[in-house]
Amino acid sequence: MIKDLITKNRSYRRFDNSHTISQDTLISLIDLARLSGSASNRQVLRFYLTNTNSKNNDVFTCIKWAGYLTDWQHPIPEERPSAYIMILRPADMTAYIGHDTGIACQSILLGAVEAGLGGCMFGSVDRARLKELLKIPSQYEIELVIAIGKPVEKIQLDHVQNNDIKYWRDQNQIHHVPKRDINDLIITDISDLS
Repeated sequence: MIKDLITKNRSYRRFDNSHTISQDTLISLIDLARLSGSASNRQVLRFYLTNTNSKNNDVFTCIKWAGYLTDWQHPIPEERPSAYIMILRPADMTAYIGHDTGIACQSILLGAVEAGLGGCMFGSVDRARLKELLKIPSQYEIELVIAIGKPVEKIQLDHVQNNDIKYWRDQNQIHHVPKRDINDLIITDISDLS
């Protein structure tokens, strides 16, 4: 059921690094993005895949992890992702790229969950350095990075309290993600906008 996949599709930040992810698995996730909608059906996004330790380490050093967890910088080596997907766009194209990137990310991450994996997308990336390390051609820019792996953390959805949407971890290392109530999201009257 789609609701189950969406509920399980969290921003995982700790993985079983010993769990390998094949190139075929990564390609099957890209195929989901390929089959998804695209603005004007332009299909301009490209995908750089890595599942090797050396390239994974290059990617790892260029992303920032979990801004709300101020006492935690990043996963330990045993809990790092087993693969990454870089979503690339043509350097001269920006129109509707956010739409296409969001659709592609959701398709990839839902496919990962269905395959027993999980992921996390990163917008906080040292793009210039990563582009250089991976030797990405100049005609492309890095739009987002997606980490993929076998999750080892438990994530719990909570109700937002006092309008605080910051995620946090408790003493048992359970990752709590506050979600707004459905009634807070639906606007039925223009006076609800204030």
